[in-house]
Amino acid sequence: MSLTQTLDTRSARPEAAQVASLAVPAHRRRPRAIPAAVLGLGFPTFLVVVWWAAARAGLLPEQILPAPQAILETFLGLVGDGTLATHLKVSTERVLIGFGIGAVGGLAFGAAAGLSPTFRAFFYPPVQAVARVNVLAWMPLLTLFMGIDEPLKYVVIAWSAAIPVILGTARGIEAVSPAFRELGQALQFDTRDTLRLIVLPGAVPSLFAGLREGLANAWQTLVLAELFASFEGLGYLMTWGRQLFQLDLVIVSMIIVAIAGLAMDLVLRAVERRAQPWKKGTADVH
Repeated sequence: MSLTQTLDTRSARPEAAQVASLAVPAHRRRPRAIPAAVLGLGFPTFLVVVWWAAARAGLLPEQILPAPQAILETFLGLVGDGTLATHLKVSTERVLIGFGIGAVGGLAFGAAAGLSPTFRAFFYPPVQAVARVNVLAWMPLLTLFMGIDEPLKYVVIAWSAAIPVILGTARGIEAVSPAFRELGQALQFDTRDTLRLIVLPGAVPSLFAGLREGLANAWQTLVLAELFASFEGLGYLMTWGRQLFQLDLVIVSMIIVAIAGLAMDLVLRAVERRAQPWKKGTADVH
């Protein structure tokens, strides 16, 4: 069979498959898959409906759990007077600065630990030991040296973000197959080409897993740091609502923290997909 005939045969396959699918009775066709976004919103929607029904029936006192209508009114009020935007801006700046410092430092330290056995043997055990202790346990000691101003928040956020980035980067580089490294030597790659074409692509999945975990840690630490020592930010807004017994304010702050953290994680996922174009190509083939 010639090359042209082969191509014609392959091009005809989709049409044949389409005709075959039309021949299948409608009741036997496979139903379309439900989009992941719809599935993800299903359970939260169910909880809101149950919450609304319980509040409407008077099963939940407002002092314990305000009705969804009260939460919505509080949210609209905070948006209208600019309070929410002010506190969200402060918290976002803090987490971006702290996470940026922690991510850069974690990538550099993790790369050094993954590439240099000597560096890894000397510095990696202390990092693993520190990782076992939550950064909030260090805050009283850090407060004695740094006070409760912005540098303290940047340090604890960067610290909590850097640990998973270090571990993920080091593990990703270490997990690169020795066969690929030997292939690079056979092709006479220099150090730069080996890092760019072999080590980095192989470590990208683990690296981004560490970055995403570090971002989640950064948000959690941010809120707790603002609860501990701050006069602005979403964490402070929660504390203010708790002190005033305004649980609607606390719940609104919690929801905004969750949405903001999810939005940043989605951005990081998009960056990860762009950093791994070969995965898209593989998915298209299959």
